[in-house]
Amino acid sequence: MEIAEDSKVRSTCLSRQVGAVIIKDKQIIATGYNGAPAGAIHCTDIGYCIRKKRGIPSGQGLELCRAGHAEANAIDQCARRGTSCEGATLYVTTQPCVFCCIHIIQSGIKKVIFKGEYPTGLGLQLLKESGIEYSKYEEALEEERRNAEVKHQKEMERVEEFLNNPPEY
Repeated sequence: MEIAEDSKVRSTCLSRQVGAVIIKDKQIIATGYNGAPAGAIHCTDIGYCIRKKRGIPSGQGLELCRAGHAEANAIDQCARRGTSCEGATLYVTTQPCVFCCIHIIQSGIKKVIFKGEYPTGLGLQLLKESGIEYSKYEEALEEERRNAEVKHQKEMERVEEFLNNPPEY
């Protein structure tokens, strides 16, 4: 998640900076941030966000936005390089919108870990229906801590067994 946080500083969106990282087999296969498509003019270049200028609330009027979302940009980066997302995990600094959830499902990503919340529940519903595991980052950290404790306990039991029954060489 820290790498996703670092990625979002490259965002050219004036409304919200979002970063994403796709991990597969313990390797980073793509990063993404929200911003205009390659070669297009960015909101940071023109100095305003058309949605903000028109008073459109967050999560609405996305068809007016120049920026591609971080999740979709990371998935597109994989597609451009011919790298499969099948079975990968996506870390993103904001809960994915419904459109990004559709991209996530279609790309084969199997797990999503996100921070915050987005003003629509349909995206998470689609992930759930499609069998995509998802969780909030804080919950994922707690689960990881619990798993580490269980793993440590099993290792300590193994060491104790070894010490109580040392092998003969």
